[in-house]
Amino acid sequence: MNLDESHSWAVSARRGPEIQRQLAARVVRQWSGSSVRLVAGADCAYSEGDSLCAAAVVVWDLEARRVVETTSVCSEIRFPYVPGLFAFREAPAVLKTLQRLETRPQLLICDGHGIAHPRRFGLASHVGVLAEIPTIGCAKSRLCGTFADPGVNRGSSSSIIDRGETVGTVLRTRSGVKPVFVSIGHRIDLATAEWIILSCTTCYRLPEPLRLAHRAATESLQQQIGDTG
Repeated sequence: MNLDESHSWAVSARRGPEIQRQLAARVVRQWSGSSVRLVAGADCAYSEGDSLCAAAVVVWDLEARRVVETTSVCSEIRFPYVPGLFAFREAPAVLKTLQRLETRPQLLICDGHGIAHPRRFGLASHVGVLAEIPTIGCAKSRLCGTFADPGVNRGSSSSIIDRGETVGTVLRTRSGVKPVFVSIGHRIDLATAEWIILSCTTCYRLPEPLRLAHRAATESLQQQIGDTG
């Protein structure tokens, strides 16, 4: 997988927002694909003290309901935690992990936001634009905007509104369970993103590729710590 190297990751927290604003103009909010079968999930796990990050990507066959490939990367964290600049901590490891895949996914779900972001360029958008792959942001909490609680049944949803713009959806993936926050990452529309998330959700709150990526990242981190301990 070829990556766009539009900017260096060795930047300051002050420079980060400027980069986001520039690249946000490249986000495509339309879906041009057809049927989707290979959906990947990307997530990261952090060591105590946040010195080490393990990123994992799981490619999941939506039709066969099985894992096709799993890969992970462990790397040092070189960017501080700053709200709204999460991608500068996680995206380098996620992109490196994507490059290791032998299977090319048709779409990637990221544990984070896409355009439901103050500058309309969260982790899912950042990864999508640089890897030129359709992406969806699927987060466990809100970053910006306001919303009404969706209904309690699976599939219920409500809009996330920020400064008069619909930037995402609060989506109930399981009846009676906390919803997730879905947004466009890149090269997808919101309705398709919602459909993909629901289609990939089994008996858990998170879509299966993302849930499995979280588990793989945690296991990779534990193994790395054990090897170096």
